[in-house]
Amino acid sequence: MSTQSSTPALSSSSSSIQSEAEALRRNRVLSSKLYFDVPRNKAPIIYSPVYDIAFFGIEKLHPFDSSKWGRICKFLIDNGHLNKNCIVEPEEATKDDLLVVHSEVYLKSLKSSLNVSVIIEVPPVALLPNFLVQKNVLYPFRKQVGGTILAAKLAKERGWAINVGGGFHHCCATKGGGFCVYADISLCIHYAFIRLNISRVMIIDLDAHQGNGHEKDFSGDSRVYILDMYNPDIYPFDYEARGYINQKVEVRSGTSTNDYLMKLDAALKVAGSMFDPELLIYNAGTDILDGDPLGKLKVSPDGIASRDEKVFRFARENSVPLVMVTSGGYMKSSAKVIADSLVNLSKKCLVDMGGSP
Repeated sequence: MSTQSSTPALSSSSSSIQSEAEALRRNRVLSSKLYFDVPRNKAPIIYSPVYDIAFFGIEKLHPFDSSKWGRICKFLIDNGHLNKNCIVEPEEATKDDLLVVHSEVYLKSLKSSLNVSVIIEVPPVALLPNFLVQKNVLYPFRKQVGGTILAAKLAKERGWAINVGGGFHHCCATKGGGFCVYADISLCIHYAFIRLNISRVMIIDLDAHQGNGHEKDFSGDSRVYILDMYNPDIYPFDYEARGYINQKVEVRSGTSTNDYLMKLDAALKVAGSMFDPELLIYNAGTDILDGDPLGKLKVSPDGIASRDEKVFRFARENSVPLVMVTSGGYMKSSAKVIADSLVNLSKKCLVDMGGSP
Protein backbone atom coordinates (compact mmCIF):
# COMPACT_ATOMS: atom_id res chain seq x y z
CA MET A 1 0.00 0.00 0.00
CA SER A 2 2.83 2.42 0.82
CA THR A 3 4.39 1.66 -2.58
CA GLN A 4 1.16 2.51 -4.38
CA SER A 5 0.69 5.76 -2.50
CA SER A 6 4.26 6.89 -3.24
CA THR A 7 4.02 6.31 -7.00
CA PRO A 8 2.14 9.56 -7.82
CA ALA A 9 4.65 11.52 -5.74
CA LEU A 10 7.59 9.95 -7.58
CA SER A 11 5.93 10.66 -10.92
CA SER A 12 5.28 14.26 -9.92
CA SER A 13 8.90 14.68 -8.79
CA SER A 14 10.21 13.26 -12.05
CA SER A 15 7.93 15.54 -14.07
CA SER A 16 9.09 18.55 -12.06
CA ILE A 17 12.77 17.72 -12.67
CA GLN A 18 12.09 17.30 -16.37
CA SER A 19 10.27 20.65 -16.51
CA GLU A 20 13.16 22.37 -14.76
CA ALA A 21 15.64 20.82 -17.21
CA GLU A 22 13.58 22.00 -20.19
CA ALA A 23 13.31 25.49 -18.71
CA LEU A 24 17.09 25.61 -18.24
CA ARG A 25 17.65 24.39 -21.80
CA ARG A 26 15.28 27.05 -23.12
CA ASN A 27 17.03 29.80 -21.17
CA ARG A 28 20.42 28.69 -22.47
CA VAL A 29 19.19 28.71 -26.07
CA LEU A 30 17.50 32.11 -25.73
CA SER A 31 20.61 33.68 -24.20
CA SER A 32 22.99 32.19 -26.78
CA LYS A 33 24.97 34.38 -29.18
CA LEU A 34 25.21 31.67 -31.86
CA TYR A 35 22.19 33.08 -33.71
CA PHE A 36 22.95 36.50 -35.19
CA ASP A 37 21.68 38.52 -38.14
CA VAL A 38 23.58 37.92 -41.37
CA PRO A 39 23.67 40.77 -43.93
CA ARG A 40 21.89 40.04 -47.22
CA ASN A 41 25.13 40.53 -49.17
CA LYS A 42 26.51 37.41 -47.48
CA ALA A 43 25.79 33.98 -48.98
CA PRO A 44 24.30 31.23 -46.77
CA ILE A 45 27.71 29.51 -46.83
CA ILE A 46 29.30 29.15 -43.39
CA TYR A 47 33.00 28.58 -42.81
CA SER A 48 35.92 29.77 -40.72
CA PRO A 49 39.66 29.17 -41.28
CA VAL A 50 39.60 27.96 -37.66
CA TYR A 51 37.76 24.81 -38.86
CA ASP A 52 40.95 23.30 -40.26
CA ILE A 53 42.91 21.24 -37.75
CA ALA A 54 46.71 21.44 -38.05
CA PHE A 55 48.41 20.10 -34.96
CA PHE A 56 52.15 19.48 -35.51
CA GLY A 57 51.23 16.81 -38.06
CA ILE A 58 49.51 14.63 -35.46
CA GLU A 59 46.20 15.09 -37.27
CA LYS A 60 47.63 13.03 -40.14
CA LEU A 61 47.53 9.94 -37.92
CA HIS A 62 43.76 9.80 -38.53
CA PRO A 63 42.47 9.01 -42.05
CA PHE A 64 40.05 11.97 -41.97
CA ASP A 65 41.29 14.93 -44.00
CA SER A 66 41.19 17.67 -41.38
CA SER A 67 42.10 20.38 -43.90
CA LYS A 68 39.19 19.37 -46.17
CA TRP A 69 36.99 22.29 -45.16
CA GLY A 70 39.46 24.99 -46.15
CA ARG A 71 40.31 23.29 -49.42
CA ILE A 72 36.61 23.14 -50.39
CA CYS A 73 36.38 26.92 -50.04
CA LYS A 74 39.70 27.45 -51.82
CA PHE A 75 38.48 25.48 -54.84
CA LEU A 76 35.29 27.54 -54.96
CA ILE A 77 37.05 30.89 -54.50
CA ASP A 78 39.93 30.18 -56.90
CA ASN A 79 37.51 29.19 -59.66
CA GLY A 80 35.31 32.25 -59.20
CA HIS A 81 32.29 30.42 -57.80
CA LEU A 82 32.42 32.00 -54.36
CA ASN A 83 33.42 35.46 -53.18
CA LYS A 84 35.41 35.02 -49.97
CA ASN A 85 33.88 38.23 -48.59
CA CYS A 86 30.43 36.63 -48.83
CA ILE A 87 31.27 33.71 -46.53
CA VAL A 88 29.65 33.79 -43.08
CA GLU A 89 31.93 33.15 -40.10
CA PRO A 90 30.17 31.57 -37.10
CA GLU A 91 30.72 32.09 -33.40
CA GLU A 92 32.27 29.41 -31.21
CA ALA A 93 29.82 27.32 -29.20
CA THR A 94 30.36 28.07 -25.49
CA LYS A 95 29.96 25.65 -22.61
CA ASP A 96 26.44 26.95 -21.98
CA ASP A 97 25.60 26.39 -25.65
CA LEU A 98 26.89 22.81 -25.51
CA LEU A 99 24.97 22.09 -22.30
CA VAL A 100 21.75 22.46 -24.31
CA VAL A 101 22.37 18.83 -25.31
CA HIS A 102 25.51 17.59 -23.59
CA SER A 103 25.80 16.54 -19.96
CA GLU A 104 28.08 18.36 -17.57
CA VAL A 105 29.87 15.06 -16.92
CA TYR A 106 30.60 14.54 -20.60
CA LEU A 107 31.95 18.06 -21.13
CA LYS A 108 34.13 17.70 -18.04
CA SER A 109 35.53 14.44 -19.45
CA LEU A 110 36.97 16.42 -22.38
CA LYS A 111 39.41 18.04 -19.97
CA SER A 112 41.27 14.73 -20.14
CA SER A 113 43.54 14.51 -23.18
CA LEU A 114 43.27 10.74 -22.96
CA ASN A 115 39.49 10.87 -23.36
CA VAL A 116 39.78 13.22 -26.33
CA SER A 117 42.37 10.98 -27.96
CA VAL A 118 39.97 8.04 -27.78
CA ILE A 119 37.12 10.05 -29.33
CA ILE A 120 39.19 11.41 -32.22
CA GLU A 121 41.06 8.10 -32.59
CA VAL A 122 44.56 9.66 -32.45
CA PRO A 123 46.41 7.98 -29.51
CA PRO A 124 49.38 10.43 -29.25
CA VAL A 125 46.97 13.24 -28.31
CA ALA A 126 46.69 11.53 -24.90
CA LEU A 127 50.26 12.65 -24.14
CA LEU A 128 49.66 16.34 -24.80
CA PRO A 129 48.73 19.03 -22.25
CA ASN A 130 44.98 19.56 -22.34
CA PHE A 131 45.25 23.30 -23.00
CA LEU A 132 46.89 22.45 -26.33
CA VAL A 133 44.18 19.91 -27.11
CA GLN A 134 41.51 22.49 -26.31
CA LYS A 135 43.13 25.10 -28.55
CA ASN A 136 44.11 22.94 -31.52
CA VAL A 137 41.38 20.29 -31.59
CA LEU A 138 38.31 21.18 -29.55
CA TYR A 139 38.17 24.88 -30.42
CA PRO A 140 37.92 24.13 -34.18
CA PHE A 141 35.16 21.62 -33.45
CA ARG A 142 33.27 24.17 -31.33
CA LYS A 143 33.44 26.70 -34.18
CA GLN A 144 31.96 24.11 -36.53
CA VAL A 145 29.17 23.45 -34.02
CA GLY A 146 28.41 27.16 -34.06
CA GLY A 147 28.26 26.96 -37.85
CA THR A 148 25.75 24.11 -37.91
CA ILE A 149 23.51 25.82 -35.37
CA LEU A 150 23.57 29.15 -37.25
CA ALA A 151 22.83 27.32 -40.52
CA ALA A 152 19.28 26.53 -39.38
CA LYS A 153 18.50 30.22 -38.89
CA LEU A 154 19.98 31.08 -42.28
CA ALA A 155 18.10 28.22 -43.96
CA LYS A 156 14.81 29.42 -42.49
CA GLU A 157 15.51 32.92 -43.87
CA ARG A 158 17.03 32.00 -47.25
CA GLY A 159 15.67 28.53 -48.01
CA TRP A 160 19.01 26.76 -47.64
CA ALA A 161 22.35 27.04 -45.85
CA ILE A 162 25.57 25.07 -46.03
CA ASN A 163 28.01 24.66 -43.17
CA VAL A 164 31.22 23.65 -44.92
CA GLY A 165 32.08 21.69 -41.75
CA GLY A 166 30.01 19.84 -39.17
CA GLY A 167 28.08 16.61 -39.37
CA PHE A 168 29.49 14.94 -36.23
CA HIS A 169 26.82 12.27 -36.23
CA HIS A 170 28.55 9.70 -34.00
CA CYS A 171 28.38 11.95 -30.94
CA CYS A 172 25.35 11.95 -28.64
CA ALA A 173 24.60 13.86 -25.44
CA THR A 174 26.78 11.67 -23.22
CA LYS A 175 29.40 10.11 -25.50
CA GLY A 176 31.64 10.99 -28.42
CA GLY A 177 33.39 8.73 -30.90
CA GLY A 178 34.46 8.28 -34.50
CA PHE A 179 36.18 11.71 -34.71
CA CYS A 180 32.96 13.34 -33.44
CA VAL A 181 33.35 15.31 -30.19
CA TYR A 182 30.17 17.41 -30.12
CA ALA A 183 26.63 16.59 -31.29
CA ASP A 184 26.19 19.51 -33.67
CA ILE A 185 23.14 18.06 -35.45
CA SER A 186 21.27 17.48 -32.18
CA LEU A 187 22.21 20.96 -30.97
CA CYS A 188 21.09 22.54 -34.24
CA ILE A 189 17.68 20.89 -33.93
CA HIS A 190 17.10 21.91 -30.32
CA TYR A 191 17.99 25.52 -31.18
CA ALA A 192 15.54 25.38 -34.09
CA PHE A 193 12.79 24.04 -31.83
CA ILE A 194 13.15 26.99 -29.50
CA ARG A 195 14.39 29.93 -31.59
CA LEU A 196 12.67 29.18 -34.90
CA ASN A 197 9.44 27.77 -33.48
CA ILE A 198 9.94 24.61 -35.54
CA SER A 199 8.33 21.39 -34.37
CA ARG A 200 9.09 18.85 -37.13
CA VAL A 201 12.61 18.10 -38.38
CA MET A 202 13.78 15.49 -40.86
CA ILE A 203 17.38 14.25 -40.81
CA ILE A 204 18.61 12.75 -44.08
CA ASP A 205 21.90 11.09 -43.21
CA LEU A 206 23.74 9.90 -46.32
CA ASP A 207 27.19 9.48 -44.82
CA ALA A 208 28.42 5.90 -45.34
CA HIS A 209 28.40 5.38 -41.58
CA GLN A 210 25.29 5.05 -39.42
CA GLY A 211 24.41 8.28 -37.59
CA ASN A 212 24.12 6.64 -34.18
CA GLY A 213 24.64 9.86 -32.19
CA HIS A 214 21.57 11.80 -33.29
CA GLU A 215 19.60 8.54 -33.37
CA LYS A 216 20.19 8.07 -29.63
CA ASP A 217 19.53 11.73 -28.87
CA PHE A 218 16.10 11.65 -30.55
CA SER A 219 15.03 8.10 -29.79
CA GLY A 220 11.28 8.13 -29.28
CA ASP A 221 10.99 11.83 -30.18
CA SER A 222 8.15 12.09 -32.72
CA ARG A 223 9.26 15.60 -33.70
CA VAL A 224 12.30 14.17 -35.52
CA TYR A 225 12.17 11.78 -38.47
CA ILE A 226 15.44 10.05 -39.38
CA LEU A 227 16.24 8.64 -42.82
CA ASP A 228 19.64 6.95 -42.53
CA MET A 229 21.21 5.34 -45.59
CA TYR A 230 24.38 3.60 -44.44
CA ASN A 231 26.70 0.63 -44.90
CA PRO A 232 25.90 -1.89 -42.12
CA ASP A 233 29.23 -3.66 -42.67
CA ILE A 234 31.29 -0.83 -41.15
CA TYR A 235 31.62 1.23 -37.93
CA PRO A 236 29.79 1.93 -35.61
CA PHE A 237 27.79 -1.35 -35.47
CA ASP A 238 25.38 0.36 -33.05
CA TYR A 239 22.47 -2.06 -33.07
CA GLU A 240 20.62 -0.23 -30.30
CA ALA A 241 20.64 3.02 -32.29
CA ARG A 242 19.48 1.20 -35.43
CA GLY A 243 16.24 0.54 -33.59
CA TYR A 244 15.65 4.31 -33.38
CA ILE A 245 15.87 4.94 -37.14
CA ASN A 246 12.51 5.78 -38.69
CA GLN A 247 13.61 4.82 -42.20
CA LYS A 248 16.60 2.51 -42.41
CA VAL A 249 18.22 1.97 -45.83
CA GLU A 250 21.20 -0.38 -45.80
CA VAL A 251 23.70 -0.20 -48.67
CA ARG A 252 26.28 -2.98 -48.53
CA SER A 253 29.98 -2.68 -49.36
CA GLY A 254 30.54 -2.46 -53.11
CA THR A 255 27.21 -0.79 -53.93
CA SER A 256 27.51 0.98 -57.31
CA THR A 257 26.46 4.51 -58.25
CA ASN A 258 23.32 3.44 -60.10
CA ASP A 259 22.14 1.11 -57.34
CA TYR A 260 22.85 3.76 -54.70
CA LEU A 261 20.90 6.47 -56.52
CA MET A 262 17.97 4.12 -57.18
CA LYS A 263 17.78 3.32 -53.47
CA LEU A 264 17.94 7.02 -52.64
CA ASP A 265 15.11 7.88 -55.04
CA ALA A 266 12.90 5.23 -53.44
CA ALA A 267 13.86 6.33 -49.93
CA LEU A 268 13.07 10.00 -50.59
CA LYS A 269 9.71 9.06 -52.03
CA VAL A 270 8.83 7.12 -48.88
CA ALA A 271 10.15 9.86 -46.57
CA GLY A 272 8.03 12.48 -48.35
CA SER A 273 4.92 10.40 -47.82
CA MET A 274 5.64 9.59 -44.19
CA PHE A 275 6.61 12.95 -42.70
CA ASP A 276 5.98 16.64 -43.29
CA PRO A 277 9.08 18.46 -41.99
CA GLU A 278 9.53 22.16 -41.34
CA LEU A 279 13.33 21.83 -41.49
CA LEU A 280 15.63 19.32 -43.18
CA ILE A 281 19.14 18.51 -41.92
CA TYR A 282 21.23 16.88 -44.65
CA ASN A 283 24.35 15.02 -43.50
CA ALA A 284 26.25 14.83 -46.79
CA GLY A 285 29.28 12.63 -46.09
CA THR A 286 31.52 11.87 -49.07
CA ASP A 287 32.86 8.61 -47.65
CA ILE A 288 30.50 6.84 -50.07
CA LEU A 289 33.03 7.66 -52.82
CA ASP A 290 34.56 4.79 -54.77
CA GLY A 291 37.93 4.09 -53.18
CA ASP A 292 37.17 5.50 -49.74
CA PRO A 293 38.97 3.14 -47.35
CA LEU A 294 36.34 3.38 -44.63
CA GLY A 295 33.04 3.77 -46.50
CA LYS A 296 33.67 0.82 -48.86
CA LEU A 297 31.00 1.89 -51.37
CA LYS A 298 31.56 2.58 -55.05
CA VAL A 299 29.79 5.86 -55.80
CA SER A 300 31.43 8.09 -58.42
CA PRO A 301 32.10 11.85 -58.07
CA ASP A 302 29.23 12.49 -60.49
CA GLY A 303 27.12 10.21 -58.29
CA ILE A 304 27.85 12.48 -55.31
CA ALA A 305 26.69 15.50 -57.32
CA SER A 306 23.51 13.66 -58.34
CA ARG A 307 22.88 12.57 -54.74
CA ASP A 308 23.20 16.12 -53.40
CA GLU A 309 21.01 17.48 -56.20
CA LYS A 310 18.29 14.93 -55.42
CA VAL A 311 18.20 15.97 -51.75
CA PHE A 312 18.11 19.69 -52.58
CA ARG A 313 15.33 19.11 -55.12
CA PHE A 314 13.43 17.07 -52.51
CA ALA A 315 13.64 20.00 -50.10
CA ARG A 316 12.63 22.53 -52.74
CA GLU A 317 9.69 20.46 -54.01
CA ASN A 318 8.42 20.14 -50.44
CA SER A 319 9.15 23.80 -49.58
CA VAL A 320 11.40 22.81 -46.68
CA PRO A 321 14.43 24.89 -45.57
CA LEU A 322 17.57 22.77 -45.87
CA VAL A 323 20.76 22.70 -43.78
CA MET A 324 23.69 20.83 -45.33
CA VAL A 325 26.77 19.68 -43.38
CA THR A 326 29.72 17.89 -44.98
CA SER A 327 30.48 15.11 -42.46
CA GLY A 328 32.85 12.23 -43.32
CA GLY A 329 35.20 11.67 -46.26
CA TYR A 330 38.58 9.98 -46.06
CA MET A 331 40.29 10.71 -49.35
CA LYS A 332 42.12 13.88 -50.41
CA SER A 333 39.87 13.97 -53.47
CA SER A 334 36.79 14.55 -51.27
CA ALA A 335 37.31 18.32 -51.05
CA LYS A 336 37.20 18.82 -54.82
CA VAL A 337 34.26 16.42 -55.17
CA ILE A 338 32.30 18.48 -52.62
CA ALA A 339 33.30 21.76 -54.31
CA ASP A 340 32.24 20.42 -57.72
CA SER A 341 28.92 19.26 -56.28
CA LEU A 342 28.29 22.70 -54.78
CA VAL A 343 28.98 24.26 -58.19
CA ASN A 344 26.46 21.86 -59.71
CA LEU A 345 23.93 22.82 -57.03
CA SER A 346 24.61 26.49 -57.73
CA LYS A 347 23.75 25.98 -61.39
CA LYS A 348 20.70 23.77 -60.91
CA CYS A 349 19.17 24.37 -57.47
CA LEU A 350 20.59 27.53 -55.91
CA VAL A 351 21.08 31.15 -56.82
CA ASP A 352 24.70 32.26 -57.36
CA MET A 353 26.75 31.31 -54.29
CA GLY A 354 28.74 34.53 -54.47
CA GLY A 355 25.93 36.79 -53.29
CA SER A 356 22.58 36.88 -51.61
CA PRO A 357 20.00 34.37 -52.86
